[in-house]
Amino acid sequence: MEFNNKTILITGVAGFIGFNLAKQLLLMNGSILSIVGLDNLNDYYDVALKEERLSILNEISKSQDKLKFTFIKGSIADKVLLDSVFTQYKPDFVVNLAAQAGVRYSITNPDSYIESNVVGFFNILEACRHSYNNGEKGVEHLVYASSSSVYGSNKKVPYSTEDQVDNPVSLYAATKKSNELFAHSYSKLYGIPSTGLRFFTVYGPLGRPDMAYFSFTNNIVSGKKIALFNYGEMYRDFTYIDDIIKGIMKVMKKSPEPSEDGVKYKVYNIGNNQPESLSTFVETLENSLIAEGIINKPTEKELLPMQPGDVYQTYADVDDLVRDFGFKPNTSLKEGLRKFAAWYKEYYSL
Repeated sequence: MEFNNKTILITGVAGFIGFNLAKQLLLMNGSILSIVGLDNLNDYYDVALKEERLSILNEISKSQDKLKFTFIKGSIADKVLLDSVFTQYKPDFVVNLAAQAGVRYSITNPDSYIESNVVGFFNILEACRHSYNNGEKGVEHLVYASSSSVYGSNKKVPYSTEDQVDNPVSLYAATKKSNELFAHSYSKLYGIPSTGLRFFTVYGPLGRPDMAYFSFTNNIVSGKKIALFNYGEMYRDFTYIDDIIKGIMKVMKKSPEPSEDGVKYKVYNIGNNQPESLSTFVETLENSLIAEGIINKPTEKELLPMQPGDVYQTYADVDDLVRDFGFKPNTSLKEGLRKFAAWYKEYYSL
């Protein structure tokens, strides 16, 4: 499957992953395609960052005559709007990255997770289903974001897509598992080729301020102490954004082979396959900020117990990804955080 002369719908296009995917697609040489981006631009975090991302996408699109980027402001929970987008643009590929993110936020604001992650994803599936009406070719491949959070408190590591994931420890994780279940049933019933991607702690330039690496940096630069939960002994499979995008694009081009019962459905992990402790992560981040001249010494740390909804570690088994696509994330934490620090310095004029 190729992208030439195709229309790609990316929901959550002003988000961290959605923006980077759209950007990379627009920069592809030799591909004539149309990208339709949908995002509600909510204020879960600084909207200025989302507007900056859209500005970059518009500039790239204007500079390339054969490429087209169309932005639509709206929510996937708005069924009427979503159906109109499918009717007007008839997307060949759908990449659903729109979701209410964050584990801790789901404890205090559960309604937003049901609206976006459950109702919204249901609307996506319904729109894909009806794209085949009246003999239309319809959607060739639905790719959607799941999360490493679905593994909950699993003790076996590394986490494999063959593991049972029936014990979520947050509402966010439960909604992401529901996406996988919904997608499987719609693939079985209506033949929608669908692939879910369980992302593992994505980071990088122009990222999400609610993520630990970004909020740590803000506090460090401001001279505030930072809180390390579980006394710094939490482990994460930190995955650099460029690796995530490479993985998504490879997956997009290859829809799942039918299973024994004819279902075109698959789930993959995309993680760095090398978990790092929170303490090591913070030390590497501080060294990157010092190297960029943003700070001149490490900051004070506050060691705290585990927070509700958090998990002790994430660790991705990516054997399926390597086998099916010949791809494995490989950006080191040192390299990734150095790139983030360089961007942070430039963006905030430090």
